[in-house]
Amino acid sequence: MTVARHGGLRRGGMAVLEICAVAALYYGSAKLGLLQQLVRGQVTPLWPPTGIAVASLLLRGARIWPGITIGALLANFSLGPSHAALFLIVVGNTLAPLCSYALLRRAGFRPDLGRLYDALALIFLGAFTGTLISATAGSGTLVLTGALATDRFWTTWWVWWTGDAMGVLVVTPVLLLLRGARLPRQVPPSRWAEALLLLAATACVGVIDTSRTPLLFLGFPLLIWAAFRFRLAGAAPCALAVSTFAIIAARHGSGPFAGHGLLTDMITLQAYNGSSALTALLVAAAVSERDRSQREIARACGHLAELVSKLTITGNQPVRPPQVSEREPRHYPG
Repeated sequence: MTVARHGGLRRGGMAVLEICAVAALYYGSAKLGLLQQLVRGQVTPLWPPTGIAVASLLLRGARIWPGITIGALLANFSLGPSHAALFLIVVGNTLAPLCSYALLRRAGFRPDLGRLYDALALIFLGAFTGTLISATAGSGTLVLTGALATDRFWTTWWVWWTGDAMGVLVVTPVLLLLRGARLPRQVPPSRWAEALLLLAATACVGVIDTSRTPLLFLGFPLLIWAAFRFRLAGAAPCALAVSTFAIIAARHGSGPFAGHGLLTDMITLQAYNGSSALTALLVAAAVSERDRSQREIARACGHLAELVSKLTITGNQPVRPPQVSEREPRHYPG
């Protein structure tokens, strides 16, 4: 009885710690995301808390949802909406990742993103579908409370939705990757050199993005290189880095984000961020699935070769003539 009670208290304590950790991560990432706010201090082109919430649910289960609610409450409380508006926005911020989690779980999603099916599920179910709830609840609340003009609803809704979707596409894969990350052993020096070269090239493209030269397309070869050579371990960090540099450029009105209206800049930015994340995830998942198929084919061929070898050895055994029993009478000529 005492052992069971201590076990229950330990599990309860761990659950509380997990909820607190999720709330802290949500709130901290919200503060970082608001540094790049573009629309009335309420929405950003990349909202990391939604990606953190979806990853936390996928890794720890639905029991950590109070951490999402607490984090959303703390993040939105500092923005100063009314109590009714605060309640509705927090409800939307909680239900959106829960909806994404439920859809992904029902679809048989695997957090390792080792299949093309998993990447497509994360894109369409986790990023594009579940986040409709938070965008609609948040934008509608701002309009109902008078914090946002009615004619700005669809612009704010679109930016809110794409910001949450980008959070899932860019941040969630990085967190899922960190869960199973292991320090590789006996890595050839050429592999480390290739990784460092890729990192340096990504940084250079980021610097170009923040300049006056519109050369955003240079990021796509790097994303394909990272996904093809390093799978998700290369694709997820590179997609996050490329998107971060693009947001900084948009924030400062540099490169292709200069001299246009807010809506045009946001469409350009989110089209670029979305295309980058989709390219990285889909290529990494396709290559991983190809590698797994090759291993399975090689394993099947090995088993088949072993079976054929056994059958060949059995078939080549010399056929012995029947032995004459000593008890049988022998007949001699004559």
